[in-house]
Amino acid sequence: MRAVDGLSFRVPAGRTVALVGESGSGKSVTAQAIMGILPRVAKITGGAIRFRDPAANGAVVDIAQLAPDGGAFRNLRGGRIAIIFQEPMTSLSPVHTIGNQIGEALELHRGVGKTEARAETIEMLDLVGFPDPERTIDSYPFELSGGLRQRAMIAMALVCRPALLIADEPTTALDVTIQAQILKLLKDLQARFQMAVLIITHDLGVVANVADEVVVLYHGRLMESGAVEDIFRDPGHPYLKALLHAVPRFHM
Repeated sequence: MRAVDGLSFRVPAGRTVALVGESGSGKSVTAQAIMGILPRVAKITGGAIRFRDPAANGAVVDIAQLAPDGGAFRNLRGGRIAIIFQEPMTSLSPVHTIGNQIGEALELHRGVGKTEARAETIEMLDLVGFPDPERTIDSYPFELSGGLRQRAMIAMALVCRPALLIADEPTTALDVTIQAQILKLLKDLQARFQMAVLIITHDLGVVANVADEVVVLYHGRLMESGAVEDIFRDPGHPYLKALLHAVPRFHM
């Protein structure tokens, strides 16, 4: 069974591309393939995942050809390519402080010492909007609100300044007010670091707020892609038309 077949798209530096589709359409499998974290029963049987590696003078690496557990992929994953998952409580370790978890990425990918890692972690927590980063750095995930946990996940993903950030349903578990804050934060950080962002969502409101381009998946196949304004104004595929018609409209 093919979970994704014939999918092709680009995520340019400084741009945000939204991968849209219903549950089971292949969105998260695509993200897992890029990150090299596919389940053991799944494998890439064809095609390529090309990543322009800034740490190798812009050389193009075919991620699909790398061993997921190999050293080359470990150097990419979490360093030049990072991911934010939708539920931080299952992604963050409950027995380690926020500071230790963020600092570990710096020690692993940048080779910095603990003192420097702590200083950079405090700076990153401040950047993502923690009100008291010097205190919060020693907090455990369960001591934080849902919004702050997601900000901690963003800090962990961005602390090594990745070239590509994948955000897999980053606001699903949050209330509407916090969702808006997290989306604005992602947009601001993307502009600041000029990274490529692939945001995975089923929420067209999220797409309208943050994306430059949209790629629509249905049953693992590409249905439509293009600039957000064009796709929203004149959807060509019946599936996308149905998605747009399902969005509530308030005539006030």
